[in-house]
Amino acid sequence: MAIWFIFALMTGLAIGAVLWPLSRRAPAPAGQVDERAFYEQRLAEIARDAGSGYISATEADAARAEAARRLLRESRSTLAGLADGESEYALRRRRAASAIALSTIPLITLAIYGAVGSPDMKSLPIAERRARPVAQADAGDLIARMERHLATKPDDGAGWELLAPVYLRLGRPDEAVKAWANVLPLRGETPARLASYGEALVASANGLVESFARELFERAAKGDPAAPMPKFYLAVALAQDGDVNGARKAFEALLKNAPSDAPWRGAVEARIAGLQRQAMTKDIASAPAEAQGAMIAGMVQGLAERLKANPDNPEGWRTLVRSYVVLGRKAEAGAALAEGLSALSARPAEAAGLEAFARELGVRSKTP
Repeated sequence: MAIWFIFALMTGLAIGAVLWPLSRRAPAPAGQVDERAFYEQRLAEIARDAGSGYISATEADAARAEAARRLLRESRSTLAGLADGESEYALRRRRAASAIALSTIPLITLAIYGAVGSPDMKSLPIAERRARPVAQADAGDLIARMERHLATKPDDGAGWELLAPVYLRLGRPDEAVKAWANVLPLRGETPARLASYGEALVASANGLVESFARELFERAAKGDPAAPMPKFYLAVALAQDGDVNGARKAFEALLKNAPSDAPWRGAVEARIAGLQRQAMTKDIASAPAEAQGAMIAGMVQGLAERLKANPDNPEGWRTLVRSYVVLGRKAEAGAALAEGLSALSARPAEAAGLEAFARELGVRSKTP
């Protein structure tokens, strides 16, 4: 309640400061007194000039009449608004208008605040805000809270393990690497922790699987042969070393037993398609010119056969359709599209993407 008393007192003082000068009666105009004095002085001058013979009696009468007209004109102007200062009625009206105008502003403000504000909400100091329940805190608050906790208790391995993947999702891989480096000595090594540590190292190195990260993935794959993440990054490492065929086989083996709804299927399929194109380009470029056409046809045929053995490969079907189009074999491209749509019938989104891709190339589905 004290704050409301202070607000009321401040509002009253502000209104009083404005109303005080407005409530005072305006001083009597100085013009009326000056004109009367001027009139008397003028009459004295006219009498002196007439007595000295400077002006005639007729001229003196005319001068007195002119001075009287001026005094009358000024008196009427003053009496029209104020006879002796401001009139009492005008003063009261001005005071009332000023009071209403100045009182309306705080009243409207209070009404709006009462409607949309929260006057009964208790203040929340910074210390209490930091102590808000986790369900009411945003991501920034949670991270800041965890960082403060780990600054005072750096041996909390569970806290580091909770924070490390958050750093990685937020695009802060260097901090994720530091967090995982704290987790392993505090909580011990597991295949999942080794793989996550390696993933953070790859992200920190802009996608390059360096030697230490590769060592972590190898240890993780040895500890859990069924885990997909270590195998994926080990295949990426093979591709970076130039072993295109080895990398492609590793990706295909990973994809062979993958669930149809695995979230990483798309990434593996894209890698396989890229390696296939890379291998084809390399082999064709190194072959004699007269043999390049036959090599291209043979590679396309090999891709078609691989897709028959492993048809659940959207990227492979895209590559096959595009290859037939490049070779000018539109009929076979349409047949490949039909086969691909049938093979991907259990994955409607991928099937629709393949059909849209083929449509851009001018290929329509055609039953082989």
